[in-house]
Amino acid sequence: MTRIALLGCGRIGRMHAEIIAAHPRAKLAGVFDVHSPSSEEVAVRLGVLQYDSPEAAFASDADAVLIATPTATHVDFIKAAVAANKAVLCEKPVDLDFARARQCAEDVKEASAPIMIGFCRRFDPGHRAARDAHRNGQLGELHQVVITSRDPGMAPDGYIETSGGIFRDMTIHDLDLARFMLDEEVTHVTATGARLIAPALMERCGDYDTVTVILTTASGKQAIITNSREAVYGYDQRVELFGSGGMALSDNHRENAAEVWGQGFTRHAAPLQHFFIERYRAAFVAEIDNFVDACAGTAVPEASLEDGVKALALAEACFRSIAEARTIAVKDV
Repeated sequence: MTRIALLGCGRIGRMHAEIIAAHPRAKLAGVFDVHSPSSEEVAVRLGVLQYDSPEAAFASDADAVLIATPTATHVDFIKAAVAANKAVLCEKPVDLDFARARQCAEDVKEASAPIMIGFCRRFDPGHRAARDAHRNGQLGELHQVVITSRDPGMAPDGYIETSGGIFRDMTIHDLDLARFMLDEEVTHVTATGARLIAPALMERCGDYDTVTVILTTASGKQAIITNSREAVYGYDQRVELFGSGGMALSDNHRENAAEVWGQGFTRHAAPLQHFFIERYRAAFVAEIDNFVDACAGTAVPEASLEDGVKALALAEACFRSIAEARTIAVKDV
C-alpha cells in the first residue's frame, strides 16, 4: 500500500484526493493547502490527516507526495520531497522558467525514488489506443499527428495573468502528447499566435488566445497543434494519427452517446463533456495507477521529469518562434 501525501486542495487536488482514496493499492495519508478551509474540507470528507504545513507532509510517514499547488511552488516542493526520500508526482508545468526547470532536473538526478510529471493525456484510453495502432503497424509509416485542443471558455483574468502564457499553461499538454505519439524527438518548432477572443487581456499579458504549432522531427514527421481558449460548443479534444497505411482518431467525449434523428434534422447529440476533470477522468485514474506501480518498483513513470523539461523547451521555442517570426531549432532553446 503506497501512502501518498497531497499538497494542494484546489479543483485538481480534490480530484486527485478522491482517486487516491478510492485506489485499491494506495492510501491518502494526509492533505495540505495554504487555504486551510480547503484542506480541512477534504480531510474531514475523506477521513484523513490535515497537515499544517508542507514541511509536515515531507516529514510524515508518507511514501510519496503529489504536488497540485501553484506552479511557482513546484521546483521547491520537488526538491523537498526528494530530500525526504519520497516519490513525487507533480502537476505540470515543472516551472514557468525553463532554466529553473532544467536546473531542478539536474539537482535531483540522483534521486532514488521515482519522479513523475502529471501529463495525464498520455494515459487517456482513446489516445493510447491510437498510439497502439501506430506501434502495432496498423497505420504504416507515421507521417502526421494532428492535435486539436480547445477550452470551453476563457479562464478568469487573474488566472490568465499568472499562467505563464498559453504555451506553458495549455499547449504544454499537447506538446508532450505530440512527443509521446511521434516516438521521435522534435527538432524544429514553428508557431503562430493571435488575439481574437480577448485582445485587450492578451495584449496586457503578452499572450495569445488562438495558436497553431507545427513540430517537425529529423526524419520529417510532423505534429500540428491547434489551440483556442474558447470553443462555444464545449471542450474540444481530438487526436489524429495519419500514416502511409491508414489513420487513427481519438475523438471527443459526450455526456452520453445517444443521437436523435427526426424530420428535418439528423444526429442531434449531447454536449461535449464540460472540461478536463470530466473528459480525462479515466486518464487521471490510470496516471495514479502508473505512479503507484512506480512507487512499488514494478514500473517506471511514463511521464518523467525529463519529459516535463523537454515539453517546456518546446513551449519556449513556440514563444520565440512568434517573437522572431521564424522556425526555431529546439537545440538552440
